[in-house]
Amino acid sequence: MADDETTRAARLLDAQAKAARLFAEIDKRGLVAAGQGERAVSDRIRDLANELFGTTRHWHKRIVRSGPNTLAPYKENPPDRVIGADDIVFADFGPIFEEYEADFGRTFVLGDDPVKRRLRDDLPKAFEAGKRFFEADPGITGKALYAEVERLAAGSGRELGGWHAGHLVGEFPHEKIDGADTESYITPANDTPLRRADKTGRRCHWILEIHLVDREHGFGGFYEELLTL
Repeated sequence: MADDETTRAARLLDAQAKAARLFAEIDKRGLVAAGQGERAVSDRIRDLANELFGTTRHWHKRIVRSGPNTLAPYKENPPDRVIGADDIVFADFGPIFEEYEADFGRTFVLGDDPVKRRLRDDLPKAFEAGKRFFEADPGITGKALYAEVERLAAGSGRELGGWHAGHLVGEFPHEKIDGADTESYITPANDTPLRRADKTGRRCHWILEIHLVDREHGFGGFYEELLTL
């Protein structure tokens, strides 16, 4: 039997809390470190998720990208790169906790480069601004929210790094519930309200993801978590 909406919300929040704890441990243990390859760091994070929570499944590919690789959109697979001593790195993981999906992304800066640090610090601000915009409009569409996030990026002298700024999230696998079409993404092609039911009649829950790209300096940063809870 499917969970009721209150239980679904609680389990999605619990999944996100576990992902947040995972990322706190990544930082605490210094897993993102100079001299390490991106794939090696990704594998260590995978193993840490298993150690902490017994998590062995991830609903999308695990991403750790550094330096110029942070410019690449999700669908690209840039070559493995060794993290430098004065680098910017982001991690994007989608662990599954008790059949519910989390999707969590954060950016790390090694060294004291003020431009990289400013980008890292601007990411959560852009996320919160996007969330406020969403909360202020009960009928907001994917197209409208994407346009606002794009405006926020441009206002900071940057641009968005992908064709969408978020997507549905829910019980694993959510793609089979609602399909991998434009209505499942925060994208210019999605004219449907984000506050709606999915094809099974359950409330849609969304991830907001902010991928800011600084073309002038040749790097980007990433931040994502739940939008609707």
